[in-house]
Amino acid sequence: MSELITADLVDLGLSADTKEAAARSLAERMRALGRVTDLEGFLADVAAREAQMPTGLDGGIGIPHCRSAHVTEPTLAFGRATPPVDFGAPDGPADLIFLIAAPDGADSDHLTILSSLARQLMDESFTGALRAARSAEAAAALVRGERPEEESGQPEGAGGEPRAAATTRIVAVTSCPTGIAHTYMAAEALQKAAEAAGVELVVETQGSAGYSRLDPETVAAADAVILAHDVEVREKDRFAGKPTVDVGVKAGINRAAELIAEARALAEHATPVRPAAPMDAGADAADGYASRLRKWLMTGVSYMVPFVAAGGLLIALAFAIGGYQINKAPSVAEHFVWTESTSWAALLFQIGSAAFAFLVPVLAGYIAYGMADRPGLVPGFVGGSIALTVNAGFLGGLIAGLLAGAAALAVRRVDVPPVLRGIMPVVVIPLLSSAVVGFLMFLVVGKPVASLQKALTDWLSGLTGANAVVLGVILGLMMCFDLGGPLNKVAYAFAVGGLATPNDGSLKVMAAVMAAGMVPPLAMALATTVRGTLFTKAERENGKAAWVLGASFISEGAIPFAAADPLRVIPASMAGGAVTGALSMAFGCTLRAPHGGLFVVPLIGEPLLYVLAIAAGTAVSAALVVALKSLTKPSGDGAAPAPGEKGKETEAEPVTV
Repeated sequence: MSELITADLVDLGLSADTKEAAARSLAERMRALGRVTDLEGFLADVAAREAQMPTGLDGGIGIPHCRSAHVTEPTLAFGRATPPVDFGAPDGPADLIFLIAAPDGADSDHLTILSSLARQLMDESFTGALRAARSAEAAAALVRGERPEEESGQPEGAGGEPRAAATTRIVAVTSCPTGIAHTYMAAEALQKAAEAAGVELVVETQGSAGYSRLDPETVAAADAVILAHDVEVREKDRFAGKPTVDVGVKAGINRAAELIAEARALAEHATPVRPAAPMDAGADAADGYASRLRKWLMTGVSYMVPFVAAGGLLIALAFAIGGYQINKAPSVAEHFVWTESTSWAALLFQIGSAAFAFLVPVLAGYIAYGMADRPGLVPGFVGGSIALTVNAGFLGGLIAGLLAGAAALAVRRVDVPPVLRGIMPVVVIPLLSSAVVGFLMFLVVGKPVASLQKALTDWLSGLTGANAVVLGVILGLMMCFDLGGPLNKVAYAFAVGGLATPNDGSLKVMAAVMAAGMVPPLAMALATTVRGTLFTKAERENGKAAWVLGASFISEGAIPFAAADPLRVIPASMAGGAVTGALSMAFGCTLRAPHGGLFVVPLIGEPLLYVLAIAAGTAVSAALVVALKSLTKPSGDGAAPAPGEKGKETEAEPVTV
């Protein structure tokens, strides 16, 4: 195995205008040494990781990193940038840039080395030595840890001042999506802040190299807990009943001293724990209720979508094989003829219907889970099931999930003797919160919500003319505004909810939503085809994939273009989506499948007009983005971007819904 970093992987005169250009320059050094097999594929993985969360850190540090199938062995490249490059750090651009590449199957030894580097970056003497290094060999040696002992940072209690006696005991967990850098940097920052504050701190790092579970006795003795994470903390129930500070992993790096002080204050004042939602990972304490509500709802929708896709497509296949009357077929458990296509169609329909029946309970259950963690699952599923029983439908599921989460949190906040804390999340919270939610759904809110659901269904059924077109415009704008983000998912969830009680209006809504969602990637694909000189080489390559992604109803296929040029791409996409949504509603197109794109056209009412609506919106978006880019960007052959242009290429691959 080669060394993690050599002089050939160091650039002390890195010149780049953007973070993409800086990553590309360092990645090219990796490729030259055979550490990276596919440069574009690797950079796409780096960009995808960067899109999750900026990798800039306070102190002038940038750490783009990822795990990738295109990496042959754990590798680190270092660049000293002049001028500094913006990696999204709060205090400004970075002059020390570390590109960390780990293979998908990286062994724990090398990942431990990478985590050690992440900890060193929190040492000012280490970063100072890197800024002063006069040769690539010296810089590589510093990163490998080959430096005199006296160059290390000062011992604990910097400045020789005695620390106060530790009176508060805190445990912490740090984790990030990749588990290579931020996880360990947050741990190091918290350790240093705890030492300075005279606090006892033990940190569990849940990184890619695995994790050593905190000693149960240490957890039991802790006065408070800090969770600095961007992915769900494993075995979070260990900390039930403890005062908890729950933030994103970057807050653990940038605001370590504040977090220690906050945890200490919670412990000293015996403040009851504020249960943290899994989807609140990464949220700062300053996040408002509206932001948290959006995350809770998106939790439910994200878990619901696979049930919708599987059930809806099975039902669509059943209709394609056996016709729309197949919903009246007898149970296949009682009547099934192996040689009859209608029996197979009935089988697909009944399997799909079984999957679809979970839609509302899963939505409610995982909204409650987003609010109250696992104790919220039982009351959430119970409330969602009751919503179906009282015909409250999709809206009832939303309300049941919120009620269940609130009930679970309320019970969880009750201060109980330590001996009872172990059974709270398993017995007491599910029992009491389910009883509360059942009472509310059956006797208080269920019937009014059912009436509202019926009124909404009747309204959709009666949509004609201008009203239908306006709704199509609104849905089209929502589908294309954030390309798979919250607004996109809200519009999609609204359409899918209508499929639970299908009628002519709800089927039109589903058709308009899917048609509009196909427009952005198709438009970018068309634009790169007709005016390729306005796009970088990477964008032209992404454009080829966007044809398939758009045809498959994967709006995220346009994300690489929107990320590189949002002020042109997003308005153009919204304009085309609005046109398509309006035309689909005006043409009276209907759709019974919740997914599939052009591959389910045979199941669409007025299929030729439907394709025409998509084509019209695609043409409008493509024409607008070409026009907007032509106003400010000179054309050229596009084959070799000018200096500074190279870094603007968007390498992120699209993700699927």
